[in-house]
Amino acid sequence: MLGERGLRLIDSLTSELRAGRAPEELDDAFDELEEELLAAGHSAGLGTYRTTPTPFPPGFQRLPVAGPGHPALHVLTCPRGRCGRVEAPDDDGPHPGCRIFDQPLRTVPLR
Repeated sequence: MLGERGLRLIDSLTSELRAGRAPEELDDAFDELEEELLAAGHSAGLGTYRTTPTPFPPGFQRLPVAGPGHPALHVLTCPRGRCGRVEAPDDDGPHPGCRIFDQPLRTVPLR
């Protein structure tokens, strides 16, 4: 379980991001949070959510599949394009949301 220091870091990071600070300006705080997560047994730390904002996050590339007769494919991404979060949609349930900005993830078509 994440300790009190980790919870304070999350509150601080969330407030800073909501106030408009860029994630790269908060690298030291993200490093501290990752250490807290690892110490608490979360073996992935911050995992793939720790990325540089780009139109397509590292390892994610356009797929050449959108030809005639194929269903449109899409992914869910950060609602403000501030991080590299990418998730596969679950057609049977509601879209997950961003807990930082309290908004649903954005649907991005794959081309």
